[in-house]
Amino acid sequence: MSKRLVLSLVLALPALSLAGAGFFHPHGLTYDTSQQWSSLHFPGLLAFPLVGASLAWLVRGRNDTLAWVVRLTAVTYAAFYSALDVINGIAAGYVTHRLGPGVPRPDEIRYLFDIGRPLGDIGEWGLIACCLAVTVDQVLRHRLWGAPAAAMVLGAWFVRGDHIFTPIGVVGMAIIGVVSGYLAWHDPRIFAARRMDPDSERELVGARQ
Repeated sequence: MSKRLVLSLVLALPALSLAGAGFFHPHGLTYDTSQQWSSLHFPGLLAFPLVGASLAWLVRGRNDTLAWVVRLTAVTYAAFYSALDVINGIAAGYVTHRLGPGVPRPDEIRYLFDIGRPLGDIGEWGLIACCLAVTVDQVLRHRLWGAPAAAMVLGAWFVRGDHIFTPIGVVGMAIIGVVSGYLAWHDPRIFAARRMDPDSERELVGARQ
């Protein structure tokens, strides 16, 4: 298996794993679903930030403004969406289960969602901004080869509306995963051991057109 294929799969894996987890994510939090609810969010502590890391990898080795926009928005998404994962996912699920069956949801659980939801909103907008920045970067550098990156903006919008719930949230994360892998496969700069000088990069982009 080639290095290019392995790295493409690695970059696609975080979002694709979250899409797969979405098939098992309960649509509501009750005592009966609380263990599954919280358990699914533990691996999310790794998977959600790694989605941002995969996007940031696409601008690896660069110091231009657009590359830093991608990195900063990826970090924003990773940090704030992880907070949502911990509060609304792990904490709310754990407390709901400890309350026991038949116990009405107290205000304290709602308070968790009240703080987690705004943090998640920031993370979601960070993801949308990151996917948009990656799209602009890919189109500027690779023209038609980079155009499929635009699908990630739609995927991020789906995640904003439906987290990783089926079916829309699952589709959104799957789009981000597939396109991340595609962009890695079609971007030879990622596999370069050294940074290219501007003339070399222009020659490479010209050769791809």
